[in-house]
Amino acid sequence: MTPGVASQQHSDGPQQRELLRVCRIGRAQGLKGEVTVLPFTDEPDYRFAPGSVLYTRDGADEYVVERSRTFKNRWIVKFEGIDDRDASEAANGIELYGEADDPEYMLEEDAWYPKDLVGLDVRLADGNMLGLPAGQSVGKVVDVLDGFQSLLKVRLANPVRDPDTGKVTENSALVPFVDAVVPDIDLDGGYLTLDPPGGLIPGL
Repeated sequence: MTPGVASQQHSDGPQQRELLRVCRIGRAQGLKGEVTVLPFTDEPDYRFAPGSVLYTRDGADEYVVERSRTFKNRWIVKFEGIDDRDASEAANGIELYGEADDPEYMLEEDAWYPKDLVGLDVRLADGNMLGLPAGQSVGKVVDVLDGFQSLLKVRLANPVRDPDTGKVTENSALVPFVDAVVPDIDLDGGYLTLDPPGGLIPGL
């Protein structure tokens, strides 16, 4: 199963929920309270399902999804209580958050939040395609980039230098976050393993 990354933002609100940033409300869509939303989640079908509850950052205000649909790659959502264009226009710019999934469920589904991955040491996997020693340090995860495919930005332990000037020419690499390349993640151990094809990691 391909690992998944869920976009995340924490809240220290009074209700002590762990909240993940889900979307920002955009422009009004029509006259009956629908709004466009800019998703920050990899799970829009789940987060915008009817009955789903989203919150403002402090957790004080709830926004319940009444219905949702997609149109030309845009999500359009109708929230309960936002019933006309004036109300939908007033909501423009509000960022909404959802509660974090249960950690055990996330583990079972091979889903990870950026906070889980950033800071992990990156080591070569046993039997890697490069034929290099297992456990050799590659670097450290410094960012998770979301897009069509999630990428781990790895700061290299041994930056590539120009042989003439000695100046660093490459100090990071982008690694596809897929099982074939990232076979193991050990949060308790503080590392993940990498089985990179040739040319993926500069200097290896």
